[in-house]
Amino acid sequence: MWFKRFLLDDRSSKNNRGNTLLISSALYESGKKIQDVPVELAASKVQTNEPGFHWLAFQEPSDEEVHQLEAQFQLPALATEDIRHANKYPKLEEYDQTLFVVMGLLEVKDGEVLVGELAVFLRKNLVLSVRKDADQSFRGVRTRCEKEPENLSHGPGFVFYALMDSVVDRYFPVIEALELELETIELNLTDVASSIKNIKRLYALKRKVTVVRHVILPLMEVVGKLHGGRVPTHVQGLGDYFRDISDHLERLGQSLETLRETITLAVQVAMANNAVEQSITTRRLAAWAAIFAVQTLLTGIWGMNFEFMPELHWRWGYPASLVFMTVITVFLYKRLKKKGWL
Repeated sequence: MWFKRFLLDDRSSKNNRGNTLLISSALYESGKKIQDVPVELAASKVQTNEPGFHWLAFQEPSDEEVHQLEAQFQLPALATEDIRHANKYPKLEEYDQTLFVVMGLLEVKDGEVLVGELAVFLRKNLVLSVRKDADQSFRGVRTRCEKEPENLSHGPGFVFYALMDSVVDRYFPVIEALELELETIELNLTDVASSIKNIKRLYALKRKVTVVRHVILPLMEVVGKLHGGRVPTHVQGLGDYFRDISDHLERLGQSLETLRETITLAVQVAMANNAVEQSITTRRLAAWAAIFAVQTLLTGIWGMNFEFMPELHWRWGYPASLVFMTVITVFLYKRLKKKGWL
């Protein structure tokens, strides 16, 4: 079996691509860690009514390995299908004795918002999490839970809360990064010459905000099902904990709406600046056209083939015409410059 490749101490086993498969597999009872447990043994124990619960965490399993998990732990087929396809949109589903929850993971790398997924299976004696497309570690969650035996004694429900709380807390730096990017753009917003560049940056930022909204807003609905009305049996008695997460998500949602509104306003300002820039360019072209129109008029007159044009036969006619044209050009240039057209 592929489970035999797992190292069951505190180190993570890896597949041949270097991706971590098993993060940890341990048995907990009365709020305390009893021991690390081989995956196959944990799979058999969760089918019994023995006291305690098993907490297993996996990262980047292949489709075949997800299928093995489904068979070993009798996981719902529809839920494991979601893991294989990794749609990364939050959801909550109840299957008989199993609660299945998907949460989106967010992080910013090189200015881009990356979306991963954390899927959690919850039973009265099992917490099984699968992390995909994300480098974020949740070892700190396990350490935190083990340091709070009184809370951990609530069982899988508290572990699930701790995982979700950690996921939501990591949304805040992402929102802050987007706000900082917006502030950077706003510093150049009054620069008329950069209006097109600002518009492109603002629309790119708006796309990032949309990606984040698609992760955070559906999770608000999921959390609402965990503390209001009929809640799943797996998390009963933990309403206050999930209500706190809901408050955090509300703050994040408000920040996102403020970001969207500010971006929309900034786009309008940038487009207005672009219109001003185009107007300035049009005025400059019109001003130069007026200057050259005078020259065209004069050369057109003197280019006529009339027989009687005394100035054409005057000795100083040519230099006088050049001086006259120069004087008019300078006069028009100064007048248009004074009016701000040039």
